[in-house]
Amino acid sequence: MAQPVFDAASLEQVVSKTDFDFLGDRYEGKVRDSYVRGERRFLIATDRLSCFDSIISTIPYKGQVLTKLAEYWFRKTEAICPNHLIDVPHPNVMVVKECEVLPIEVVVRGYLTGSAWRSYEKGEAVSGVQLRDGYQEFDKLDRPILTPTTKGAVGDRDIPISESEILEQGLVKPEVWEQVSTVVQKLYQFASDLVAKQGLLFVDSKYELGLRNGELTLVDEIHTLDSSRFWDAASYQERRDAGLDPEMLDKEPARQWALDQGFSGEGEPPLLPDDERLRLSKHYVDAMRRITGIEFEVDVAPELLEERLHAYVGDAHE
Repeated sequence: MAQPVFDAASLEQVVSKTDFDFLGDRYEGKVRDSYVRGERRFLIATDRLSCFDSIISTIPYKGQVLTKLAEYWFRKTEAICPNHLIDVPHPNVMVVKECEVLPIEVVVRGYLTGSAWRSYEKGEAVSGVQLRDGYQEFDKLDRPILTPTTKGAVGDRDIPISESEILEQGLVKPEVWEQVSTVVQKLYQFASDLVAKQGLLFVDSKYELGLRNGELTLVDEIHTLDSSRFWDAASYQERRDAGLDPEMLDKEPARQWALDQGFSGEGEPPLLPDDERLRLSKHYVDAMRRITGIEFEVDVAPELLEERLHAYVGDAHE
């Protein structure tokens, strides 16, 4: 184990892409590369940074931070909902059970920000949820809301969809949707209570679920900086009163940088400069400590990823 170093050399020590035929059939997501090998799937968290469903750079240590956070939360929440995690053979890799993934994602929102705020500001419903008048950006909602989206292919935008549309289109059976809506609200409340002890507000989070042998199962990732928003609680009201944004621990600073460049998902995405990449690397590492109370340490260098996975699967591929 070693402490992370944030310098020019670390910018080269990133996992930007994988191509490991010995792991099985390959699928590339926005951030994760996955390989299906029998009833198991290898989820490799690369260091790619996605904003508005477009890749704008790589961030040192990001993949390891995401994996450590996902493992932490999978272990913490398994009593609420079964999950697909089997093993973590490398700090960028989770071995998981293969599941039938539902064709929707669900975001639970406790505060009005991000795409929900942009829709609200235009007078639009948020995934079919009509909010009352009078909210300001970053306000806490009267109660958490569920805002589902369809799952877009790589490079496609996730499209907001209402609960009624999900059921009308037969995307999810009514009894399964009832389970989904109950489980994600429990997960959100559990995390809200836990991070409050760390001095944080749990703003919103995306959840993906699937079925394994007919049982609802939590898949992909959970409560990471790519799927959730966290704000500092102590400074929240003071910064609001001063007209400032909350202190954010998630990847919102990267989204804001992209917006400042005039990019919100349409056209050619801007490329993040190196100084911003290092700043975000520190941001991810520090955020993990503040969320979990656990210091981030570098376990295995990225160049050893393939070697570690070869050793894990053994010689069956030879």
